[in-house]
Amino acid sequence: MKKQQKCYIYTRVSTSMQVDGYSLDAQKDKLHKYADYQEMVIAGEYSDEGKSGKSVEGRPQFQQMLSDIESGRSEAAEEYS
Repeated sequence: MKKQQKCYIYTRVSTSMQVDGYSLDAQKDKLHKYADYQEMVIAGEYSDEGKSGKSVEGRPQFQQMLSDIESGRSEAAEEYS
């Protein structure tokens, strides 16, 4: 059996109207379905609500995800084999 590839899920909306709507849930649902389809293990999920996408500044969850990827830290205990 081959090792499953790890992936990280990041969702973001820039306006409070999108936060209150379905946008984050729709993004998460699609990303979960894609990971399942690709047989990937979701190692972490991150979300910035009401944050601009112009830069990484002001998006703490995005920065946390990058830090976790760099350090090898994840919510999943280990890659499955």
